[in-house]
Amino acid sequence: MMKWPFISAEKLYSNVTDGTHDSPKAQSTGFPLVTSKNIKGGVLDLTTASLISKEDYESINKRSQVEKWDVIISMIGEYCGYTYIEKNDNIIYAIKNVGLFKTKSKIEANWLTYYLQSDYGKHYLGQAKSGSSQPYLSLGALRKLPILNPEQSVKEKIAKVLSDLDAKIELNNRINAELEAMANLVYAYWFVQFDFPFDFAQGKPDQNGKPYKSSGGKMVWNEKLKREIPEGWRSGTISDIASLTRGVTYNKDDIKDEGTAGTIPILRATNITGNQIDLNSMVYVSESLVDEEQILNPFNILITMSSGSIDHIGKNGFYLFKEKVAFGAFCAKMAANEDFEFYLYSYTQSDFFFTTIKNECLGTNINNLNGSMVRGFKLVIPDNSTLTKFNEIVQPLFEKLRINSMQNQQLSSLRDWLLPMLMNGQVTVAEAKEQVEEELGIVAEGERKPYYNLEKQKNG
Repeated sequence: MMKWPFISAEKLYSNVTDGTHDSPKAQSTGFPLVTSKNIKGGVLDLTTASLISKEDYESINKRSQVEKWDVIISMIGEYCGYTYIEKNDNIIYAIKNVGLFKTKSKIEANWLTYYLQSDYGKHYLGQAKSGSSQPYLSLGALRKLPILNPEQSVKEKIAKVLSDLDAKIELNNRINAELEAMANLVYAYWFVQFDFPFDFAQGKPDQNGKPYKSSGGKMVWNEKLKREIPEGWRSGTISDIASLTRGVTYNKDDIKDEGTAGTIPILRATNITGNQIDLNSMVYVSESLVDEEQILNPFNILITMSSGSIDHIGKNGFYLFKEKVAFGAFCAKMAANEDFEFYLYSYTQSDFFFTTIKNECLGTNINNLNGSMVRGFKLVIPDNSTLTKFNEIVQPLFEKLRINSMQNQQLSSLRDWLLPMLMNGQVTVAEAKEQVEEELGIVAEGERKPYYNLEKQKNG
């Protein structure tokens, strides 16, 4: 590694620039305006981006048009330093207060992204950041950023090894999205449209039955829900089917180094992207600060209760891992009663849930959810036989989703372990490639074995 030079970004890439510093008027339709908050974990989340006019979109892109194989980077706030590679030809967004590296190739884009995730990249990004209360990167600092620059063939080989892991992670994510879409579709048919399959002769749900409501199933008016629901069902609230627990309160002095004895990792709102929970960048505090109720178990729901941005309020995800972790005070845990885990999760992902938050819980300047209010959110409670049939259908989907998520965490850990070792020469590309191929084979077989074989060999 010592023979590899560092070159400033402005000398290595055709252009290093940033997006607009103006504030184009938001509107109900138009083109997404990407800001730093929309970049996280290698993903570009356009769901919370403001929309701007075609005129503003074209005006911004005269200066900072994003193209295929460009790398964009968050320049301000809690996600400062996060990156995203644009892999598409048709770009429909503009950028604001976001850095832009014109790398011009897939190899350079991948190398830059992995480098910025490495200890070297993080070190120089840390030096480049300014601001005490809110970190930010200036355009000048981005242009002067030192980039490790080995031969092109070395960049390609290292990026290929790491991107093989990311390709499998991306594939699992696509599968998970399809699995969840299937589960949500079942939920919508059964508990929103009330067209669950029903055997009218037997008087019970059946997979070969006819759609209940559409086929004339008896509906009764429910005054609390202000709508008709199937006969035998009832109205209720979240508190009828789940408990809600707020997270751990701690301050900066309570944060310990990872690996310190007697500590436990803490998830925060930043660990929820879309509806996915990741175990990256957690903080560690003493176990003495954590109550047993503040430990997450598989199929608990982690929900954001407070945030500096209204857009993040209510975002939530299933906790799908085995690791013992807690969560911070800006979040809460929903622990569903037996048999209601999948029903509750589908409910918290529904349009009705987020509309309830927007209409009933958030004023224009209120960026938090009240626990008692969330417990009081109204929902329909099906009879036991319908709930049982629903679980029979969706449980295999969520179990597969959970397996894929645990595999992704495993693959991410291997990638993050290999990254610095490849950068500093402790592991050769050939050794890393062999390890990746072995790990991908293990994942394909559904097995789990320790992957630190190289480390064990090198340390005897």
